[in-house]
Amino acid sequence: MEKQGLVIVHTGNGKGKTTAALGMGLRAWGNGFRVLVLQFIKGGWKYGELQAIGRLGPDFIIRQMGEGFVKGSNDDAMAPHKAAAKEALAAARQEMTSGNWDYIVLDEINYAVHFGLISVDDVLNLLSVKPPQLHLVLTGRNAAAAVIEKADLVTEMKEVKHPFQQGVKAQQGIEY
Repeated sequence: MEKQGLVIVHTGNGKGKTTAALGMGLRAWGNGFRVLVLQFIKGGWKYGELQAIGRLGPDFIIRQMGEGFVKGSNDDAMAPHKAAAKEALAAARQEMTSGNWDYIVLDEINYAVHFGLISVDDVLNLLSVKPPQLHLVLTGRNAAAAVIEKADLVTEMKEVKHPFQQGVKAQQGIEY
């Protein structure tokens, strides 16, 4: 049976978008796939997934390409975020067409669009060069309607209850 590469979107306001993409990546890696995760927003922090994936070897790689969470909206505050997102977009295009990977996660790319770091057209152009056999996962809240339309599989995570609502701060091993 020939592999049909899918475009998969994990979006919504609930927790678990990146976690789901990484879990699918682990499943793919366990089946002999070569997995790459490019993080569009995360950068600088040491997340638990970085430690775990680092132990899996050269067939499961994660690269933080962002400048951290976007906190401002003025041009000076956004400039480094925009530059990092453009670099991540170029890396995504290069890696997607390299033939080196079977499964690629573009983590938080939907956030990058939502915050104006890259455009919806940038993402649609990226989807247009996806090789037929490559599985591509796009995560982040607020996925654009045009991206959802192009996807083969879309899951929306819905927040029902979260410990933040009771004043519980982010916990190691759960949020990072």
